Amino acid sequence: MKLLAADIGNTNVTIGLFEDDRLTRSWRVITRANATADEVAAMLTGLLALDAHRLDELDAIAIASVVPPLTETWERLATERIGVDPAILDASTLEDILEIRIDRASEAGADRLANALAARIEFGGPAIVIDLGTSTNFDLVDADGAYIGGAIAPGMGLSLEALVGRASKLPRIELRRPPSAIGTNTVHAMQSGAVLGYIGLVSGLLTALRTELAERSPADSRVTVIATGGYTHQPWLREVSGIDAVEPDLTLRGIGYAWSALRDRERTSARTADR
Repeated sequence: MKLLAADIGNTNVTIGLFEDDRLTRSWRVITRANATADEVAAMLTGLLALDAHRLDELDAIAIASVVPPLTETWERLATERIGVDPAILDASTLEDILEIRIDRASEAGADRLANALAARIEFGGPAIVIDLGTSTNFDLVDADGAYIGGAIAPGMGLSLEALVGRASKLPRIELRRPPSAIGTNTVHAMQSGAVLGYIGLVSGLLTALRTELAERSPADSRVTVIATGGYTHQPWLREVSGIDAVEPDLTLRGIGYAWSALRDRERTSARTADR
């Protein structure tokens, strides 16, 4: 059984190949919201070929997307080129798989739900997932394993793009830790604000969220913190205290868990209907 999982974000599309419920390969490509089904097919064909796989070998596709135009494109690709009905993850499809305790469940991003599901299965609750991408998402799972919301902040790259875009004299810079917090030139000053400021944002929000989650949890509970997303490779992540695990493919694994649960639900329904 070969499952292709896709986490379609605003900056990148992260793609994973599961073989018999095990993630064996993952890729990351730049998001192009106006890409056609043919272009997506060509991209997937090339990626799969890198590891001697083919598009027509796929048995299933599961998608978590926050880019509606691409969701439709991937759906068309799955049905017309591969001949499978894709599983589109959202709050409604995950009913009875993940309890969602927020004001409006339909507003929860599919990637955030996938993170929560993976955290519950792999680490248990209470837990916090920090997803470092276009935005910085904090996804919280309580002691019962339910998704209870979290926080959304601008991502590091997004903040820097806004700064450079609105200040005509500021140059584009490399996102790296400066030699010191006191920048003695424009580049180092910007790096101090962008990188050290971002570390402060993540650390501060994490402290506040962890405190609230601990207060809502049984007295002997320990909050586990997992980092995932495109910026997990950055060396400055080590400066954020309290992170227990770094799992770049957590969202993909969450999509895989969701698809497996949906498959099991369908099999149970089919057996019940046959009786």
